[in-house]
Amino acid sequence: MRKVWLIGSVLVLLVGAGISIAWLETSDAQLTVGSPPALAQTEALTDPSSLNQAIADSGQAALKGAIAEVGPAVVRIDVTGTTTVSSSFLDLFNDPFFRRFFDDPFDSEKRQRTTKSLGSGVVILFEDEKLVLTNAHVIQNADTITVSNVDGNSWDATIVGTDEVVDVAVLRLDGDTTGLATAELGDSSTVEIGDWAIAVGNPLGLSYTVTLGIISGVNRDIAKPSGVGTFYNLIQTDAAINPGNSGGPLVNAFGEVIGLNTVIARGTSSGVSIEGINFAVAINGIRDILPQLIRTGEVKRGWLGVQHTEINSETAKTYGIDPNLSGTLVVRVYPGDPADIAGIEVGDIIIRVGDVPIETTDDLNREIGLLGVGTEVEITVLRDGETRTMTPVLGERPSEEALATYQGSAAPEGSEVGEFGITVGPITAIVAQHLGLNSTDGVVIMKVTAGSRAERAGLSTGDVILEVDHQPVITVEEWNEAVAGVDEGESITLTVLRNGRLSFVTI
Repeated sequence: MRKVWLIGSVLVLLVGAGISIAWLETSDAQLTVGSPPALAQTEALTDPSSLNQAIADSGQAALKGAIAEVGPAVVRIDVTGTTTVSSSFLDLFNDPFFRRFFDDPFDSEKRQRTTKSLGSGVVILFEDEKLVLTNAHVIQNADTITVSNVDGNSWDATIVGTDEVVDVAVLRLDGDTTGLATAELGDSSTVEIGDWAIAVGNPLGLSYTVTLGIISGVNRDIAKPSGVGTFYNLIQTDAAINPGNSGGPLVNAFGEVIGLNTVIARGTSSGVSIEGINFAVAINGIRDILPQLIRTGEVKRGWLGVQHTEINSETAKTYGIDPNLSGTLVVRVYPGDPADIAGIEVGDIIIRVGDVPIETTDDLNREIGLLGVGTEVEITVLRDGETRTMTPVLGERPSEEALATYQGSAAPEGSEVGEFGITVGPITAIVAQHLGLNSTDGVVIMKVTAGSRAERAGLSTGDVILEVDHQPVITVEEWNEAVAGVDEGESITLTVLRNGRLSFVTI
């Protein structure tokens, strides 16, 4: 299909330039090229506008063809759900300042409220069954899901499986889907900056809307809007994407799905407006987990228990290695996890998982993630110029929430400070990444004891403590020193960072 399309486009351009090609079938089925008429050459030379028109017509025809390929398979997803809310009056009593003086004078009972949301999806064929791909956040907390196509037909849908790491969900439609069109999945590894990008979906409830742009970037890693976890290997595009496009396909010029639209950048933390920066989950990452997601309803990823990074001039200088080496550099081994038990050390360069060469950090993440929990796998590392092979038994990757403060299965629990009721831990590079921090200074709250002074003050897991009584704390050791002399019942003021905002909390 792709080859035919490309040949057709070339033919249109050549015809517009005054060159005609005659398709003549010979006895051995070979194609021969005939001579162009002199008149066509003369017209092209004297009328350059005809060449421009031919180019424009061919490009437009190609885009229309791509839209026609995938458009009928794009669906609208209407979701109703239930959320827990409280009244604004009762929220007053949840304010940390109020609670410090008055505790909780009322039983601030939560109330249920029905919500409605809208998203997009795309129909695919998996083992002879038509299923719908969309984002996990589109159908989060759904009570009912209704899917409708461009022809106005509707189906009730049920959730087959969801994966919050990639932000993908699979839906099954109830009823006859015989006449429902399906889309073809492309290869996102071939996507290049400057390629055409077409987004199809239901922005702001406007069903079957098509926008056009280019691929602006690939392999983007950004923090998730929820503040928990990171999106990896996203495709960036300037094709207009708005609320309601989530879960809809990002399509190439051949009408193949190369991603699911998922994130819209609209502004910075300082209030600077942003336009034309949108992201889609690469379809290859979805394709890798699709069989497990459909058959089991969830994705359990293997876990090695290392933090690793690319080899570049900076890391090579720090660890005294050749910057031209291929592989991924281990910069942390989580105590008690599979890598630690198998003998992998900081400074090792992982170059192979089984028979698969590892050249980048993404290679290792993908290969380990695709292996099942409990799998024994050979890991080949380069250490002090020599190759070594270890055989760890993979664990299960912790959840996004757990990774935000993960220290390893055998790590010390941190420092718990009596009556305050909080447990803190160090801010490692991976913790900083998950919390969206630019520095590893400070300590992160790993646990808040129910009913403690810390809970009443409004502190929660994931908060970063930067100062104690306006004195900086950089490490857990400095935190211990700062609070060691605090008498029982004495108050202290903490400088706390939460979701990019500083505040002072007295406990």
